[in-house]
Amino acid sequence: MFAYLQGPVTLLEPGLAVVECGGVGYACAISAYTAGQLKLNQTARLYICENIREDAFDLTGFSSRQEQQCYQLLVGVNGVGPKAALAILSAGGPQNFTMAVLTGDEKSLTAAQGVGKKLAQRIILELRDKLGGNQTLDFSEPMAVPAPEGAAPLAIAALQELGYSAGEISAALKGCDPKATTEEMVRYALRAMVGKG
Repeated sequence: MFAYLQGPVTLLEPGLAVVECGGVGYACAISAYTAGQLKLNQTARLYICENIREDAFDLTGFSSRQEQQCYQLLVGVNGVGPKAALAILSAGGPQNFTMAVLTGDEKSLTAAQGVGKKLAQRIILELRDKLGGNQTLDFSEPMAVPAPEGAAPLAIAALQELGYSAGEISAALKGCDPKATTEEMVRYALRAMVGKG
């Protein structure tokens, strides 16, 4: 089983990257998000998911562990195959995907090719708790913000996935209505942080 591949990117096409390791070129299906992180003839590390079938041994590569974990969650949803999962992540990467699920934003998910409204609703229903619980994704720092009941834990998780530190989030959510929805809390915090910057 491959954990990751590291080496020069010898071929980069829409949906495909070839990474050379020890004289062997490994073809990996990639999202547009990962493609944007890669450069031809430069060394890269791709985290790998394998899809082994009777007639094929396919590799899917990701520029970050977070994107890899989002992909694994997606393909665990009934009706989401590897192509649909990559299409969803291509639309905005792991951050936008996580935000869409946590805020129930069906439109963001249906923007991906091959994803209809019913499938988007299933993804949100099945993955909201997993993403909001902060159990699966590799966040850059541990959850240190108090998490009261209601929408706040989901808002905090979404903001951490967007790259904000626990301290920044705590300060930005001060004064926010505790009865606000997750989406309202995220918007409130983002406005507060943008205003600061």
